Amino acid sequence: MFKFLKGVVGGSGAGPKDLPYTIGEPYSSAWGSWTHSRGTSKDDGSPVSIFSLSGSNAQDGHLAAGRNGVKRLRTVRHPNILSFLHSTETETFDGSTTKVTIYIVTEPVMPLSEKIKELGLEGTQRDEYFAWGLHQIAKAVSFLNNDCKLVHANVCLASVVVTPTLDWKLHAFDVLSEIDNNTEPSGCLIYELFSGLKLSKTEELRNTASIPKSLLPDYQRLLSSLPSRRLNTSKLLENSEYFQNKLVDTIHFMEILNLKDSVEKDTFFRKLPNLAEQLPRPIVLKKLLPLLASALEFGSAAAPALTALLKMGSWLSTEEFSAKVLPTIVKLFASNDRAIRVGLLQHIDQFGESLSAHVVDEQVYPHVATGFSDTSAFLRELTLKSMLVLAPKLSQRTISGSFLKYLSKLQVDEEPAIRTNTTILLGNIASHLNDGTRKRVLINAFTVRALRDTFPPARGAGIMALCATSSYYDINEVATRILPNVVVLTIDPDSDVRSKAFQAVDQFMQIVKQYNEKINSGDTSGAASVGLSSIPGNASLLGWAMSSLTLKGKPSDQTSHAPANTSTAPLSSSTSNASSDNPSTALAHVSSSTDLAEQPLPESPTSTDGWGEIENGISEEHESDKDGWDDIEPLEEPKPAPALASIQAAQKRPVVPTSQPKQAATSLRPKNTATAKSEDDDLWGSIAAPAPRTASKSLNLKASAIVDDDDPWAAIAAPAPTTKAKPLSLGRGRGAKPAAPKLGAQRINRTSSGIVSVLWNDFTTTRLDPRLRMSEET
Repeated sequence: MFKFLKGVVGGSGAGPKDLPYTIGEPYSSAWGSWTHSRGTSKDDGSPVSIFSLSGSNAQDGHLAAGRNGVKRLRTVRHPNILSFLHSTETETFDGSTTKVTIYIVTEPVMPLSEKIKELGLEGTQRDEYFAWGLHQIAKAVSFLNNDCKLVHANVCLASVVVTPTLDWKLHAFDVLSEIDNNTEPSGCLIYELFSGLKLSKTEELRNTASIPKSLLPDYQRLLSSLPSRRLNTSKLLENSEYFQNKLVDTIHFMEILNLKDSVEKDTFFRKLPNLAEQLPRPIVLKKLLPLLASALEFGSAAAPALTALLKMGSWLSTEEFSAKVLPTIVKLFASNDRAIRVGLLQHIDQFGESLSAHVVDEQVYPHVATGFSDTSAFLRELTLKSMLVLAPKLSQRTISGSFLKYLSKLQVDEEPAIRTNTTILLGNIASHLNDGTRKRVLINAFTVRALRDTFPPARGAGIMALCATSSYYDINEVATRILPNVVVLTIDPDSDVRSKAFQAVDQFMQIVKQYNEKINSGDTSGAASVGLSSIPGNASLLGWAMSSLTLKGKPSDQTSHAPANTSTAPLSSSTSNASSDNPSTALAHVSSSTDLAEQPLPESPTSTDGWGEIENGISEEHESDKDGWDDIEPLEEPKPAPALASIQAAQKRPVVPTSQPKQAATSLRPKNTATAKSEDDDLWGSIAAPAPRTASKSLNLKASAIVDDDDPWAAIAAPAPTTKAKPLSLGRGRGAKPAAPKLGAQRINRTSSGIVSVLWNDFTTTRLDPRLRMSEET
């Protein structure tokens, strides 16, 4: 009865049921009498390894050695020594027998012998991996012998385990002891590793047929019969040629990456993508890839490392890529390093599809959007191109509230290639916009801006975008807004634009013809929404037009391109001259005939800030969505001041003979914009001869002067004098009869006012009668 209570009390506090880990299936091999099992944590389910050793007597020698191993493993810490997590010892009773069990919980590992079979490496790759593993075990043994003054005394294949990252670690510290001036006989591990056989007697160590030639001299020195003559493991690491290979050098560089300078890092990471193809694939994916991801995440790796990370990630399955690579990439989007941001945008097609819509909308896009307003044109263009992958994953709230505003600004960017690619992007993502946004944005973006751009490829992109999105427009929009703007480009100076314009006209005319046929047949259902699929070559719309840094628009390609528009008033002669003198300036809209100096022309391809309809003269009411394409009311032409209108009328009135009727002289003058009839009714306005480029100087008339319409000479009358007589002083006003000069000596008033009066009197008298001056001198 007493023994039963003792067993219950002894096992209740630390028995396997109370162990905070769950014991799983055991491995087929383990060191000594230990059992190596898989396990998981009861708290978070993380994997662990559980080693157990049982004995029937608490004083059993195996249990005493096991307790020594637990003690040593708990106190000795090294990167190449198995990491200790937890230990416990339990005592259970089974009838009349007592069972004592020691449990050690460590990081998850696997016996080396089983891992070698699982990897199945051969030839050079096997030798490189063995070299890396032996290098790690040699460092652990050197640490024990030289730093801790301890001897393991049992370094063999069974005492080495492998982590999930394929690192080799030393354990089995049961016989670890403190013995000075002794060197570990590590050659036993080398023999078992290359021969594949378990060492049963010492004579087998003489069989060196399987030992690599580069390692053989060191192997023999490690097995010297005299401990004092054995090769120290620290010397083995420093001098052995066997450890000098690509895999060892690469992993060693990554482990001491923080000690390298920027030049060494840049050179290493540029070579790493090609080097990784030559290394054992499992080691690259399980060892190098985690090291590289960690280095990028914490900022110790250079930007070229991103290329190597994505290349290694491409060798993973979709699930593994999402678990091992994507979290690092998402964090890198928040980096302030411009080189990292450029690398992410350049390779976004390699990982963009793996990003979830929630991650893109909440974590990726806010950081990507900063590139839209970056000062670097190259980064703005990369940001724009990346949205072809990211835009389909954005929510409608983000698209309408932020994304379209950036596109509106980019469509008037100073770089012509960015303007062109913005139009291409809009055409490609049109299917991801809702109906209201498409109706408000697409036509304004393609007709008001793209088709009137000064850059020919931008106009061509606008035509292709209209064709690719033709199914989104109703018949009224096709007839009244699209066709009038596209037909103008059939006479475009650029041949490619003309060719695309003719194709677009044919496509949209087919839509109109189909509508007409349905109306004639009496089928009015759905007639207004008739549409055609895109013409061949436009369905995929478009790879990107060009790079803003490699293909700049030539000056000749960006000359002013103002399509003819019957609703636009003819330009005055001064405006025409100014436009021809400055070919890089595009005048999109003329609101009045005032002096050009008062209205400086913008250098952007359009004079509007949004995608409004000011050019089409159409004002439609939409919701107040402030996305940059809100409709803008037509500008009212300001009425010029009467004085300014008179001057302009005198400057523009041609010289006509006196016999010309009054009506002919007055009919050529500009009409007042507030009361005159629209110039669209003037049938001759479109073919009138242009005003001469060299005009006579303006007449300098008074602002309040009224031009006499009955005087045919008024237009060429001599200008009024430009100088005026200086006013006389008070008391001697203009028109008064000058006083006769007084001869002889006179008293001079010394006051300042008197001096001025006398001097002015002498000046006036001399000016009026020179003879009096001569008389006074005598």
